[in-house]
Amino acid sequence: MIAPLPLSGAREASRLDEVDYYELLGVRRDAGAADIKSAFRALAKVMHPDAGGTAGTFRLLKSAYETLSDPRRRAEYDSGIAEPKPPPPAPRPKRRMYRDEPAYIPEGCDVPPTSLPWWHLTKHQPRIGYVRTPGHAPAIGIGVAAVVLAVPLLLPEWLPPVLLVSWLGLIAAAIAVAARLGRLYAAAVKAQRAALAEFGERTVFGVADVEPVGERLTADMLVTYLGRLPGARVFHGLSTPGSVFADVEHAVLCGHRLVLVESKLWLPGHYEIDDDGSLWRNDHAFRGGSTELSTAVAAFGEHLPGVQVRGVVLVYPSRSGEVTTDPAAGRGVSLMTPGSFVEEVGTWLAADCATVDHHVLRAVRAQVVREPAA
Repeated sequence: MIAPLPLSGAREASRLDEVDYYELLGVRRDAGAADIKSAFRALAKVMHPDAGGTAGTFRLLKSAYETLSDPRRRAEYDSGIAEPKPPPPAPRPKRRMYRDEPAYIPEGCDVPPTSLPWWHLTKHQPRIGYVRTPGHAPAIGIGVAAVVLAVPLLLPEWLPPVLLVSWLGLIAAAIAVAARLGRLYAAAVKAQRAALAEFGERTVFGVADVEPVGERLTADMLVTYLGRLPGARVFHGLSTPGSVFADVEHAVLCGHRLVLVESKLWLPGHYEIDDDGSLWRNDHAFRGGSTELSTAVAAFGEHLPGVQVRGVVLVYPSRSGEVTTDPAAGRGVSLMTPGSFVEEVGTWLAADCATVDHHVLRAVRAQVVREPAA
């Protein structure tokens, strides 16, 4: 508790022009002790360093509460005699990146690949096409035409006019079917060649930001695990439609299924997300972090009709301890640990990984903010 200055010293002190304790606590000047205490408790929950505030700001809040909750000190403060300013906080050490001697680095995903229900799909990856090419279309067309042409061989030499007309009609229909199937096949082959020229055999697009520990771990996990799925395409640094910033850290596309991924380093504990997007830790409202991933999920859902879009916030511990999550989604976003992510989301993506839709791939790739240097 800060001791008041002697009266003579206090008179020589200047007024606290920068901060008004009443305004800081958000109370009236005639507020009672109960109101001041209630206001302090509410603000302490969000201004405490463990909840995302700074040590200096919380120290000032505590000084305001201790001053206004003490009748004598409050009277002196109201009369214009200032309390001594709390000592300035010690300079915070420069934050070091994970590669420089970090205090703590969470472990990455260590799930044995062979334990995943979808991992068998990666053993012999087929060559994935960008277009569903009707490979048997020409053969089907030729077969139909051959059957129609062979019909007269099974009939008497002399054909009644009605049968002759019907036979000629079938020949015309068979030729039309064969021609249409041939055009579809040619168009598919052309689109496949164009997509190969545009995308090649690439499976990863964009540049991952590897300075934050969580993003580095997630980027490695996506390539190591989900990137092995046939037809999977991994993206780093996506802007939401209409934006120019990298609003989404990572994404994985399989067929017509897209998952947007965000990484967080939060305190150990159990995390949940409500239907309205509110975050909870250990059954208490969580104010130590937030996510805007639901906004991106909604934006991509509108931008990609026919594509199922979901979001996942991967939670890593910020210090030694265990993190658990409830995977139930809120506003299209789930909280998961890396282990549950590769199992659940991998299974979800594996259900549609036989083909890469070049239209969807092109639309998602267009949102990549930065590509690697050539």
